[in-house]
Amino acid sequence: MEDGEPLIVIVDDDDAIRDAVTNLLASVGIDAVGFGSPVEADQASLPDRPGCFILDVRMPGASGLDFQRQLGTGPHRGKPVIFLTAHGDIPMSVQAMKAGAIDFLTKPFRDQTLLDAIQTAIERDLAQRKASRICDDHLERFSALTPREREVMRHVAMGRLNKQIAYDLGITEVTIKLHRSNVMRKMNLASAGDLVRSWETMAPHLPRSAPVELSAAAPSANHLLPHRAYGT
Repeated sequence: MEDGEPLIVIVDDDDAIRDAVTNLLASVGIDAVGFGSPVEADQASLPDRPGCFILDVRMPGASGLDFQRQLGTGPHRGKPVIFLTAHGDIPMSVQAMKAGAIDFLTKPFRDQTLLDAIQTAIERDLAQRKASRICDDHLERFSALTPREREVMRHVAMGRLNKQIAYDLGITEVTIKLHRSNVMRKMNLASAGDLVRSWETMAPHLPRSAPVELSAAAPSANHLLPHRAYGT
């Protein structure tokens, strides 16, 4: 597997639950690591592997819901979350699902139900990691464009014709064609459709106030995640 084997992180103050989930995952060949509190998990040096967090809702100190919010701003942002709770209620589950949780399971849980949720979480994380790599590649190539080429790319992605772009930028249509050709070559694009898809991939991660300005060091999309956007 390109990203390495999955690793499931279990955060629950109940030793028996952590052991039970760890053993269940071991029985199907999935690695797991357990922590007794969000603080322990946050202080651990976790490897960069696909997977998810399994969180208990109620724990001493920070709750699982608090930790879910914390994950949204740290190095593991975008990592899928599954909740286990003996105290869950409807408002809690709604809050967790709105924040992007894969599932909200009540203890005692069925083994297969948990395994199905974990498989869904792993597949989502793998898809997000793949999308992140693709976005990083586009951003790196975009950083090699000149400011004018970035501007032309943005206009083309908006569906404007060469003559319209030339009028807006106050340059000749021949010059626009030259810039457009450079964009296609530097971005390794084969068609206008490819250009539009490339722009749509990058746009959420470019500064909104100045969408064509990007420093020579391209930003990274390694923590991709659905809620990540540069310049916000």
